[in-house]
Amino acid sequence: MNSYILYGITIVLLILSFYKDKKKTKMSLKKAWKSFENILPEFMVVILIVGLLLAILNPETISKVIGAESGWLGVILSAVIGAITLIPAFVAFPTAALLLNNGAGYTQIAAFVSTLMMVGIVTLPVEFKYFGKKLSISRNLLAFVFSFLVAYLMGMVVTL
Repeated sequence: MNSYILYGITIVLLILSFYKDKKKTKMSLKKAWKSFENILPEFMVVILIVGLLLAILNPETISKVIGAESGWLGVILSAVIGAITLIPAFVAFPTAALLLNNGAGYTQIAAFVSTLMMVGIVTLPVEFKYFGKKLSISRNLLAFVFSFLVAYLMGMVVTL
């Protein structure tokens, strides 16, 4: 239901924008389409990988490995996977929702998403170039540790 409301508001605002300035609205729609075209390959690859994993792994396996019962071992595993994975946020959150729906635990998913967003093992060479090794490693280590705090707090909030 909320999706329909948001789509409706978006359409109304798009019509208002088109009425106010056709040229800018057309230009923004073209830019949006280009962004969509650029993002689509990454999005499709991640969706394909997640789809394959969900087809191979049943919910019981996911629950066992990164479910609530997996405890801190599952949190650590999720955090490590998130730290070394490079996917954009718009893909990370639907992926997290899919994993939650298939048996993953909230604490484990919080660790996965927070390390995914804050820790960049794959991007370290770029960080080294611009920020230096010491700052880059310090930032990533602090972000990794902070992710466990986030995961713990999320686990506490969800269980209330």
